[in-house]
Amino acid sequence: MTNIEKTARRTGRIALQVLAVAFLLSVAWVGLYRWVNPPATWLMLDRRAHAPVGRGYHGIREENRRIQYDFKSLEEVSAQLPLALVAAEDQRFLLHHGFDGDALMKAAKSNFEGGKQLRGGSTISQQVAKNVFLWQGRSYVRKAAEAYFTLLIELLWDKRRIMEMYLNVAEMGDCIFGAEAASQQYFSKPAARLTPAEAALLAGVLPNPLRFRASNPGPQARAKQRRVLRRMRQLRGTPYVQELMSE
Repeated sequence: MTNIEKTARRTGRIALQVLAVAFLLSVAWVGLYRWVNPPATWLMLDRRAHAPVGRGYHGIREENRRIQYDFKSLEEVSAQLPLALVAAEDQRFLLHHGFDGDALMKAAKSNFEGGKQLRGGSTISQQVAKNVFLWQGRSYVRKAAEAYFTLLIELLWDKRRIMEMYLNVAEMGDCIFGAEAASQQYFSKPAARLTPAEAALLAGVLPNPLRFRASNPGPQARAKQRRVLRRMRQLRGTPYVQELMSE
């Protein structure tokens, strides 16, 4: 066996070992968060270090930038909010296993036909994978990692935990993460007392909470709120998500 062959085999063994370690660590990480609430996410750390930029962004003054984040169990949040999130983001959340082929096809068709605004087909499970475990940015590597972590959380968590994680780590304003922090900031009350209209407003601004502000909603944010409220009624109200609340 030549030196080149020996080096190639050694490199291959090392690569397999690295992959095995990475796999085991990722499984352990996801498994841990099945029971332990994350102290922070990559996006929280990034927001604390760097103010976001972009059209329509109205940020917090630099000296006041601190993360607002208070993890609450699903029992401590109004059932109106899980309903609003499902209505706004992922109406097949209780039915799919992490990916919604119909939503992906509709998004691809809309984008291909040159819709005014690019649509995404991400499910709530994919949003959790992205928000909790991954860095910010756009790349094929990141999309592959998002798909991988989506599969892991669907295998290791139940739908209740996925929803609980989503409504706690979703960004709902600059440095404002989760339902409790948003409810206290915008409505001066705990998330347990959110009304249908307030829940719909929070869910409606989620695609871009730095632009469509729940604190001072403009016409577009109000239009989104009304659409979410209609979908909540079409789903026949909170009984639709009672399965999540009672598991």
